[in-house]
Amino acid sequence: MTLAPNVETFLACDTPYDKARIVLFGAPFDSTTSFRPGARFGSAAIRHESFGLETYSPYQDRDLEDASVFDSGDLELCFGSSEAALSAIEERAAAILSDGKLPLLLGGEHLVTLGALRAALKQYPDLHIIHFDAHTDLRDDYLGARLSHACVIRRCHDLLGDGRIHQFCIRSGLREEFRFARAHTDLHPFSFEGLEKVVQDLVREDIPVYFTIDLDCLDPAAFPGTGTPEAGGVFFPSLLHAMLTVCTARVIAADVNELAPMLDASGASTALACKVVRELLLGLSR
Repeated sequence: MTLAPNVETFLACDTPYDKARIVLFGAPFDSTTSFRPGARFGSAAIRHESFGLETYSPYQDRDLEDASVFDSGDLELCFGSSEAALSAIEERAAAILSDGKLPLLLGGEHLVTLGALRAALKQYPDLHIIHFDAHTDLRDDYLGARLSHACVIRRCHDLLGDGRIHQFCIRSGLREEFRFARAHTDLHPFSFEGLEKVVQDLVREDIPVYFTIDLDCLDPAAFPGTGTPEAGGVFFPSLLHAMLTVCTARVIAADVNELAPMLDASGASTALACKVVRELLLGLSR
């Protein structure tokens, strides 16, 4: 009798690396969380609880068993240094991109996006970002720290410049952040209104897209298990439609972040996050 090692992957994401089109990896990091910590446990919880789902999506009439996804597991990150953690994330994302595959990063807090974005921008200098979130994340610093989940999109703007960041569902931030957004980003507050036009324009110009989803874009009535819940968000059907709209663009990298599983003892937030990841994987593999 030969026993196999216990290696836990996201549901059905066991394609060999050389044959995979999409590569999952986790970034269990929440050292700059400004309110309720716990997002470092998000990627492991998503992977573990994914087996409560079916591989088949009735929304898309597609099955994960037919997709080509490799799950490379969680990175081991330095919690004492944001820059060291970001460097490790960038290195993993760069390796996946250089092999012609699409990295899908599971956070972790939203700062982890910056590491993967740095890697993507080096390979795709004309990159745009589509950003779903409750928060602007455009502070220049948070309590003196410029590397914070509250500053991640501002740091992305430092790299991309004006007009290349498209923000949706935003409903929280400093007055100065909203002023900055109106001057420097493509801001669509409160909802996904305008998303189809943005995606059509990106498709027409064949522009590569980095797609980042902060799960607190969802209303806390549906998704309380996050560090900074904000009332007035969207619900799963709207998020699903918006995700699949973005997936018609030339998405070259993506992430899903800010699940803090222990903040929702019912497990409903983790179950929702798993479903988001399943549908996103299927949408990206079309």
